[in-house]
Amino acid sequence: MATVLQLCTGLPERRLNTGEILLREGDTTRRELFVLAEGALEVVKGADVSITTIREPGAVVGEISVLLGIPFSASVRAIEPTRCFVASDGEVFLRQHPAATFAVAKLLARRLHLATTYLADIKRQYAEQDASLAMVDQVLETFLHHTDDDDIEPGSDREREPNY
Repeated sequence: MATVLQLCTGLPERRLNTGEILLREGDTTRRELFVLAEGALEVVKGADVSITTIREPGAVVGEISVLLGIPFSASVRAIEPTRCFVASDGEVFLRQHPAATFAVAKLLARRLHLATTYLADIKRQYAEQDASLAMVDQVLETFLHHTDDDDIEPGSDREREPNY
């Protein structure tokens, strides 16, 4: 991610205090791409589901929204004093900087690889209990065979498992 940081020279910076929101889930008004310079960010889905913490300088935030032209898929907030570079038009930044685009592509490919490997492991471990984990097949199919023409909404509409 050091390469991405080098490409940010001259970009405006945004400083955040602990608890300050960088991106708000569902926001459709912004097309910014952020690159972490220092500090730490927490990615939160919904009101209280912590997805991950980002601490690596050069980490890119907001890339999914920029690449897909969709609202931000999660909120991102500072968990300590943080400084980010801001590309006000993330799409233009990625088009002008192929090295940054390649770094983002590698990151997204790594995430997809980890998710599909994890789901395949779950499928293998629970093969005898196919009724309760039948949705794993559907998720893997969606990951592996989705095209731009498909109209698929993310998420799950299934009922929660009963507590036994």
